[in-house]
Amino acid sequence: MIGIIGGTGLAALGEEPTLAADSADTPFGHASDLPRRFPGLPNAVFLNRHGEGHTVLPHRINYRANLWLMNELGVDAIVAVFAVGGIGRSLGDGDFVLPDQLVDYTWGREHTFAGPGNFLHVDFSEPFDARLRQTLAKSAGRIGLDLAGGVYGCTQGPRFETAAEIDRMERDGCTVVGMTAMPEAALSRELGLPYAGVCLVVNPAAGRGLVSLELADMQKVVADAQPTMRRLLVDFLQLVEQPV
Repeated sequence: MIGIIGGTGLAALGEEPTLAADSADTPFGHASDLPRRFPGLPNAVFLNRHGEGHTVLPHRINYRANLWLMNELGVDAIVAVFAVGGIGRSLGDGDFVLPDQLVDYTWGREHTFAGPGNFLHVDFSEPFDARLRQTLAKSAGRIGLDLAGGVYGCTQGPRFETAAEIDRMERDGCTVVGMTAMPEAALSRELGLPYAGVCLVVNPAAGRGLVSLELADMQKVVADAQPTMRRLLVDFLQLVEQPV
């Protein structure tokens, strides 16, 4: 069973979903939304991290509740979808990126399940699972989609970054910038869930484009790319369902 976590880059996997849980309540509070299943995708559970109507901002997402709920539903791995800004000079709007590393610039988020009686120090050297990434790359090849590699820089939000901050992130080795990979990836690791992400570039990062960042322009890129994102994920789900 694969847990798909989407948001700006993917609001749903299809039509006529059914609820996968009766409640979004967890020991860590309320999850962003009720997870859903979709016809024809028996091995997938989908959760919108921004909630119904995209009402939960990145720094307000209850990442712990979201991951806890998915784990309680019995998912074996998580694939996350992100809308990002392109830092790498070769990236353009509508490009897809399969990150292999990340840099965390967030602060103040509830970022761990560790606490009294739950002493955790997880190895996070490789935040994105290699096998999941390989399968996603294989699916991309099967549908004729180019997937670039890269490093995801996760910022606090909800504001966009300054041009100087993006310059700093480029010096740090980041190739895309988003606001939701952390602590999502680390919490998945603490729960023992393999985790990988697919990024959709929806705008040039600050200082990289010729015009100011406009939400309407980003939404159009997302709308145009969502069918391709769904094709990628459906093919991926078919691959992981096949016996080894």
